[in-house]
Formats: sequence, structure tokens, C-alpha cells
Amino acid sequence: MKGTPEFPQCGFSRASIQILGLQGVDPKKFAAFNVLEDNEIREGIKEYSNWPTIPQLYVNKEFIGGCDILVSMHQSGELEDLLEKEKVLVPPEESADANAEKPSS
Repeated sequence: MKGTPEFPQCGFSRASIQILGLQGVDPKKFAAFNVLEDNEIREGIKEYSNWPTIPQLYVNKEFIGGCDILVSMHQSGELEDLLEKEKVLVPPEESADANAEKPSS
């Protein structure tokens, strides 16, 4: 991605991080690399995936796609199915515990 999950440096990276958050991806099972810090990696990842844009999503080492694919899969429900199947979501009991700790407004 361009930037970091905490400070995305482009709208597509920001959108991708927001979608992963909405889907409930477990932060312990998530890694990001800021391609703006290393041009060789920035160009190499495009060649590796044969995909011209960044950010790029990989789930368990499998290339899924860029932001446009991520948005489409999110809207269709395919992303949720994939993330559940690959067991990268926050477990339901942890999610329920986190919601119980949030004060109501």
C-alpha cells in the first residue's frame, strides 16, 4: 500500500484499509508494507502480481486484486466469504468482547 494502515497516503489505500476494517480482519493476521519507502519493491510487486496498481491484497500468499477488485468483492459478499474461509477475521467471541467493552454514547 501507499502509506501505512494508520496513515494511508492515497485514497485507494485508505479505501482498502477501511474495507478490511469493515470486514473484521484480525489485525494480528494483517501485514502492510509502505511501497513509498522502497521503489524497487513498489515496481517489483507490480511485476510479481502482473497487476499495475497499488494497493494489492494478498490473502494467505494468494493475490486477490487491487482496490477496485476489493470494492467489488466487498459489495457482492465474495470478500466476506473468502475472509471467513481463510480464517483471517477476528473470532466472534473476541469481537463480542470488544463490543461489550465499548461505552455507549
